[in-house]
Amino acid sequence: MLYFIPTPIGNLEDITQRSLRLLLNTPLIFCEDTRVAKRLINLLKERFSQSDNVEQKFIPLHSHNEQKVIDSLSADIFSATNAAFVSDAGMPCISDPGALLVQFAQKNNIPYEVLPGANALLLALVSSGFGETNFYFHGFLPHKKEAREKELNRLLSLTCNVVLYESTHRILKLSKELVSIAADRESFFIKEATKMYEKRFFGTTEEIYVKLQNSNLNGEWVVVLKGSAKESGEALSIDDISNLSIPNKQKAKLLSKMTGKSVKEWYDTLSYKQ
Repeated sequence: MLYFIPTPIGNLEDITQRSLRLLLNTPLIFCEDTRVAKRLINLLKERFSQSDNVEQKFIPLHSHNEQKVIDSLSADIFSATNAAFVSDAGMPCISDPGALLVQFAQKNNIPYEVLPGANALLLALVSSGFGETNFYFHGFLPHKKEAREKELNRLLSLTCNVVLYESTHRILKLSKELVSIAADRESFFIKEATKMYEKRFFGTTEEIYVKLQNSNLNGEWVVVLKGSAKESGEALSIDDISNLSIPNKQKAKLLSKMTGKSVKEWYDTLSYKQ
């Protein structure tokens, strides 16, 4: 059997009894970082007074080598012993590797099971209080400026709540970018969820940006953006905007936000049609 085991995102007590039992008794462990996995298992043994039960082998499987490791695997390995995959924290396959291993199990008829457990995006979504059944999980934004700006504009146009992950080094940048696009959008920021220094921020993107400038930003962040207000009537189409009596430059900016194409592309297209 191949198990996909979620690990605590901060507080060790958030691990389930079944996850603990399997994690300590599975001989073969695939993991993002062998050092992190070994340290976690040692901490769990210490916290829950567990002793060594089996000799464990650890195989690194992360975003940079996932395909290579999968290609080297034989299905026979999993018929000979139980195995597990764990990411550094949280649920495997959610902004973490593991999906290719799931696919490998499916293609080779290997029995597998995904255990429920800690997950930062759901914790943040519930903590935001924004409600709504539908939401959009994006994970980490692109790093390059143009791609990042396009994606943020698209996400902020959605009527459902949006959940993002962000690192310590980019959280202030993200906050500033959000203010430049939608300063009054209701938002919720949380850092170091379930850990000792967990901190939550509520308010508009502009209010949160002010708070962040005087705060300790160290830690992993989750951001929840409230969905844009639903408009009554039919949405504007590309033709509607193209026919507006406004300068082409303004039309191009509006069309760029709608479609993701650059302002220059739309400006050239509109100028050509005239």
